[in-house]
Amino acid sequence: MTPNSNEGPGVRQAAEHDPRVTPMGRWLRATALDELPQLLNILRGDMSFVGPRALAPREIEVNGHGASVGLDEIPGYEVRQRVRPGLTGIAQIYARRDLPRRHKFRYDRLYVNQTRFGLDLRLFALSLVVSLRGKWESRGRKV
Repeated sequence: MTPNSNEGPGVRQAAEHDPRVTPMGRWLRATALDELPQLLNILRGDMSFVGPRALAPREIEVNGHGASVGLDEIPGYEVRQRVRPGLTGIAQIYARRDLPRRHKFRYDRLYVNQTRFGLDLRLFALSLVVSLRGKWESRGRKV
C-alpha cells in the first residue's frame, strides 16, 4: 500500500485495481508473501494457520447506499469472534476477494460450525496451492 493509504474514517479492504496498492504490493499479495509477518503472531499463539481472517481495528465496509458500516454491525461478526483468527480460511480460498463481508462472514460461520483437524489440513494444503500459483488476487476461481 502507498503511504497514508488508510487515512479517513476507518480501514477499508483493498478493491480491484485499488490505486493504493503498489505494483510490488500486488505481487506480494498474489503470492501471499505479504503474510509472512503473520507467522510471528502464529508462533506467539495470537493466531492459528486456519480460521476466520483477522480483522483490522476500525475496519469498515461500505454498504449498497455508500454509507460506512462497522464490521461489528454485520450479521455473523460475533460468531467468527469465538475462535482464534487464522492466516487462511474457507472465505479466503473459496470467496471472491471483493465479496462483501456479510457474505464472507457466512463462510466464517460455516468454518466455526464445522471445525475439525481434517478440514484445517485441507484448507492449509489448498492455501499452499493458491500461493504457489500466485492466485490470491484472482477475482475468479483460485483452486
